[in-house]
Amino acid sequence: MDKRTRVLTAMDAGEVDHVPVGFWFHFAGEEASGEACVQAHLKYYRETDLDFLKVMCDGYFPYPVSEKITSASDWKKLEPLDRNDPFIRGQVERAARIVQEIGKERCVFYNVFAPFSSLRFGAAEIGIDDATLMRQVREDTNAVMHALDIIAQTNALLSELLITEAGCDGVYYCVQSGEYDRFTPEEYGRIVRPSDLYVLEHANRFSDHNIIHMCGWAGAKNRLSLWQDYPAKVVNWAVHVEGMSLEEGRIFFGGKTSLGGFETHWDGKIQQGVIYNGTKEELQEYTRQLILNHGKRGLMLGGDCTIDAKLDWERIRWVVEAARSL
Repeated sequence: MDKRTRVLTAMDAGEVDHVPVGFWFHFAGEEASGEACVQAHLKYYRETDLDFLKVMCDGYFPYPVSEKITSASDWKKLEPLDRNDPFIRGQVERAARIVQEIGKERCVFYNVFAPFSSLRFGAAEIGIDDATLMRQVREDTNAVMHALDIIAQTNALLSELLITEAGCDGVYYCVQSGEYDRFTPEEYGRIVRPSDLYVLEHANRFSDHNIIHMCGWAGAKNRLSLWQDYPAKVVNWAVHVEGMSLEEGRIFFGGKTSLGGFETHWDGKIQQGVIYNGTKEELQEYTRQLILNHGKRGLMLGGDCTIDAKLDWERIRWVVEAARSL
């Protein structure tokens, strides 16, 4: 079974020869943009022999926001981007270059953020901190919802072009802001959920193999029930942050294929999890136990989130080797 067949079959919860493996991390410095970014992704894939590649959107986290956003009502000024805007064009061209090189041998997915995350990153870029943004959400909810609708249109177009033009097999769609102290379930459902689903459902029109990542960034637990019914083929959540195992998640998410299993917490000071600290024997035994406990159907191994970019790639090869031993 080749890598493409293995990954697509796993996503469809079919029978595979080996459980596919994929990890990802943020590229920095010169490798965060341009051709250097493309070559960095290709080098990482080829040296780790991963079954699939998730392309990072480094350099494109913030939605381009006008410096004129000085009050909550100013979010009504936000406008959608067209397909030729550098924010879209740069990402599509990055993905297309990578697909051109390795897309025939294995699946490529591209990271797309949900609109509220794009809004948060864009706000931070112009000096609006998180507390101020949340205050604006409540001061003029309709204005912020307008901005989310606008960003949703842009991110939906980006997702479409990544699949139809760049040739990605699907998107790795990152939802955030489900922390217990940010929104009530009612607020999230009314303010954020519509824009989440707009992008994801649009991506689903062009690919049946999209992944949803329920991000436990900074170690904060989420109300996973907010996203329980989101329509994606594969679900990736922070197993260790949320305290929900792969086996439990398979039931919670209605039998969808699970992606994850490895704790990847890294805050610049502390590395946690066997992927960082285990011996070769410990890491490979952990990998085998994940597979034996869950079963080979409907499983893809990877991280709770991004790994530390400084991780020795040999450790990833150990995981790949162990997964292919069963």
